[in-house]
Amino acid sequence: MNKKLTIFIFLLSICYSFSSCQNHNGQEEQKNDSGKFVEKPVVFVNPFLGTAPLLDTTIIGYTPPKDWRVWAGLTFPGSSWPNAMVQLSPITEYGSGAGYEYEDKEILGFTHTNKGHWNLCNIPILPVSGFNTYPYKSKFSHTKETASPAYYQVYLEDFRVNVRLSSTLRCGIHEYTFENNENRQILFDLSKANNKVVKWEIKKIGSNALEGVQDIGRDKIYFYVTLSQEIEQLKIEENKAGDKFALVHLKDGGSSPLILKIGLSFVSVENAKENLNAEIGTKSFDEVHTEGVKEWNTLLSRIKVKGGSKREKEIFYSSLYRSFLWPALRSDSNGEFIDESGIIRKEGFNYYTLPSLWDTYRNKLVLLGMLRPELTGDVIQSMVNRGEIRGFMPTFFHGDHAAPFIASSYFKGITNFDVQKAYQLLLNNAYKEGGTRPYITEYIEKGYISTPVVKNPNVETKGRAGVSKTLEYAHDDYALSLLAEKLGDSEHAEDLMKRSENYKNVFDKETNFMRGRLDDGHWVTPFNPQYPYYQYMYREANAWQLSFYVPHDIYGLVNLYGGTQRFEEKLDSLFSVPWNSNYIARNVSGFLGQYCHGNQPNHEAPFAYYFVEKPEKSQAILDILLKDYYGIGEYGLALSGMDDAGEMSSWYVFTALGLYPLSVADNEFITTVPIFDDIIWELNNGKTLTISKKGQSRKLRSVEINGERLKNFFAPYSIFEEGGELIIETEN
Repeated sequence: MNKKLTIFIFLLSICYSFSSCQNHNGQEEQKNDSGKFVEKPVVFVNPFLGTAPLLDTTIIGYTPPKDWRVWAGLTFPGSSWPNAMVQLSPITEYGSGAGYEYEDKEILGFTHTNKGHWNLCNIPILPVSGFNTYPYKSKFSHTKETASPAYYQVYLEDFRVNVRLSSTLRCGIHEYTFENNENRQILFDLSKANNKVVKWEIKKIGSNALEGVQDIGRDKIYFYVTLSQEIEQLKIEENKAGDKFALVHLKDGGSSPLILKIGLSFVSVENAKENLNAEIGTKSFDEVHTEGVKEWNTLLSRIKVKGGSKREKEIFYSSLYRSFLWPALRSDSNGEFIDESGIIRKEGFNYYTLPSLWDTYRNKLVLLGMLRPELTGDVIQSMVNRGEIRGFMPTFFHGDHAAPFIASSYFKGITNFDVQKAYQLLLNNAYKEGGTRPYITEYIEKGYISTPVVKNPNVETKGRAGVSKTLEYAHDDYALSLLAEKLGDSEHAEDLMKRSENYKNVFDKETNFMRGRLDDGHWVTPFNPQYPYYQYMYREANAWQLSFYVPHDIYGLVNLYGGTQRFEEKLDSLFSVPWNSNYIARNVSGFLGQYCHGNQPNHEAPFAYYFVEKPEKSQAILDILLKDYYGIGEYGLALSGMDDAGEMSSWYVFTALGLYPLSVADNEFITTVPIFDDIIWELNNGKTLTISKKGQSRKLRSVEINGERLKNFFAPYSIFEEGGELIIETEN
């Protein structure tokens, strides 16, 4: 891998013809209706992408310890609508990210919520038959398993039951075809979820309905179920280990499939029942499935592509699909939701989960605003609602990336949220202690967040991640400064813009790395730029991976390095210095030199060559990542890192299309060479943007918008408002 990259980087000046004699996959192109635009993109979506284990140590960067599954992919193959409350998916192992691991041989149940991040997986249901003992599970084979948008099917070998699943926004529908219609049961394994279950309840209603709740502490997930056949009895049982579970015994007779319909609510059983009646009611399984396919096809068809191989289309549309599974809806069909303080509310917007901001502000939330602006406004208003309760705009995991998300959305014309309240909450974050930004007082006073003195720190050492926080706060300050300026607050705009240069305070010119500083201003010593940390100095990264994270001011970063030549040399080293296979951090994997594509913190680095006027070097790296880091392994289903609520997927989407939002709040895109010949993007205002690639090579020559050639390679967001034609021309 590094050898291939070295050839790209150091021989590029004498040979630009690599892609003119081979296709993007480095082999003979296998076209599939390449002369036509894709009309039904759902047929290219493979929900299994990301479910298989990452086993290639040349990609991982090290040999994993025995029985250690690298944190890669962590996606689920089940049924969902875009940004829905319900994600109905099989579970093979609890506490395993999305609950489904492709290499497993047994299914434990079908759960109704998901994200791919070690939580949720609520309301497990499993059809069983015969006389069995708890825990119930069944062997299955991938040869009798299929999945597509809004659909999942599998044959349970031990119970001889064929299962089909589909869903709506807030409901799921199960179809069970039993080969043996005697002694049929349905397991409600309500003591299980990826979160700890505090308590659960279930009771029979009439002859063919059930209702209940699964309480996981922070949330209560209510459900209402109807069955197409009569219930004989509901039994709450307990095994010898003390595990309690519920078994629904069905009356014998009849050979027709059993249809189970379930509505969910985070408010009440009554709302769960209302959701079920509103969204499924008397509809058949096939009717529900057809509606789900139509919903996905409408969304995915907003971007139509022509050219490229069948495999490239599959990974592209699967990635676009994955980009719209989170955040998830939490308000009911009647508009009710439970806020952070536990109060039932009904407002003029749909309530959503908090976005995975640290992961997805870079690109996924940009894509959300571009294709679903109304929903994006609702997501932001949901954040405002949470912020009013806490006094600060919420964040996710690290940094304060609500700032670039909200600023970027507002600049796109998304205004269906309380802009002034959002802005005030963001100011609270940026100036007040005790909220979203830990150590903000020190950051304001010193211009950086210090690293504590720790002797012999290791990967797991607890710390402040002061370098990461300083860099991220500086970027967030920049975004908030632009928003302040837009809203007429010049005082804060000026102050925050000055603070956006704080990244310079953790740059060590002697080593040319972003480096931890002690409270007294001295640099952390000893210093190993290759060693990764979870929290000490850096957040899930090493010095190499964080030393290019200044997306809002890379020209300033170039100057810090001492000019374009030194910056270019450092970038070359980032992608060519081998990873030390003795350094193991579970979710820091998928390396190209020191660059880590399997985790987010350095995803902007491949584009940095544009700032030394060497876009061809960026393209060489991007092509390797597009080809070798997605859909890999024995089954072609592994990813080089965690999808993290769609971040890995949306990186692929933008890069494959030839437009990447490097500095989110600036609302402009770095243009690269797309993998498709032509792209039609249906805009929110009814206009269209056509993106065309002209030329046979992968070396970018020029960019033209509506007949006018750009002076550089940065396309403004206005092209997604005005429409027209974007021509990306390459060398012949």
